Amino acid sequence: MKTWFITGASRGFGARIAERALAKGDNVVATARNPKSVLERLGDHPNLLAVALDVTDEAQAKVAVDAAIQRFGRIDVLLNNAGFGLLGAVEEATSDEVERLYRTNVFGLLSVTRAVLPHMRAVRSGRILNISSIGGYRAGPGFGVYSSTKFAVEGLSESLHHELAPLGIHVTVIEPGYFRTDFLDANSLSVSADPIADYAETAGAVRTRAAGLNHAQPGDPDRLADVVVAFTDAANPPVRLPLGSDTVAAIEAKHASDAAILAQWRQISNSTDFTQN
Repeated sequence: MKTWFITGASRGFGARIAERALAKGDNVVATARNPKSVLERLGDHPNLLAVALDVTDEAQAKVAVDAAIQRFGRIDVLLNNAGFGLLGAVEEATSDEVERLYRTNVFGLLSVTRAVLPHMRAVRSGRILNISSIGGYRAGPGFGVYSSTKFAVEGLSESLHHELAPLGIHVTVIEPGYFRTDFLDANSLSVSADPIADYAETAGAVRTRAAGLNHAQPGDPDRLADVVVAFTDAANPPVRLPLGSDTVAAIEAKHASDAAILAQWRQISNSTDFTQN
């Protein structure tokens, strides 16, 4: 039996993963700004603890983790799932929009992770799963600011992977592609309010495609939830777990593009070293 601590557990990936962990017999600490929304989604369950948590509130993160330890004695799996998106060209995004996105997607993840880690280090065991995105591996028009937060999650996860492995704690960043959740709905995706005409063919075109893709995404969120729950039993988990055929294709395309850059610019790239005597 594992004890999970899941942020953003009232809907989307978080709720689905919580449901499967409970069905498996695990304990679940399911957090959301309003814990009633967790109970409405997951119901009353003896292995469930619904806790109020706004991940942007560092003090509340510590209180939530303390409640989890008091109830279940330990945290075996931390799933940093809370987050939202921002659609718009980089120039279109306001400073308030950018700061709000970073407070949740990056600083919130850091606050919860720092609150949980002392307990995992004490027992030299644990799994940390950080939800990133296809946009955390490659960025494109319309999702630049959002992708920058997920690039940050990728970098933090890679560093944590190396720092915590000697302590028996495994860290993996999960990279979903487009899955049929409510991510493209207004309650999960903000859209910059003042579009600039010069970006109509780039970020503007992405706005149009996103509206048409909503609830027609290729990824099955129930299958993702099944994979994530089973993944916590993997003996040697990788630093990143791409999920979705679109993510696999995007990673392969970026590898090919970067290889082409190295092939074309290798001589210039290597020329900046000191000349050896």
